[in-house]
Amino acid sequence: MINDEILKVREKLNESIINGEDYETIYKISIELDGLITQYYKEKIN
Repeated sequence: MINDEILKVREKLNESIINGEDYETIYKISIELDGLITQYYKEKIN
C-alpha cells in the first residue's frame, strides 16, 4: 500500500538526515518521498 511505502521512505529520509549523510543522498530520498506523496494524492482524488 502506498501509505506503507511513504512511511518507509520517510523513515529512511529521517535516518539519512540524523546520520549526516551527504546532501545528494538526502535530496534523492526527498524526491522519492515527494513522488510517493504525489501518487497518494492522485489516488485520493480519483
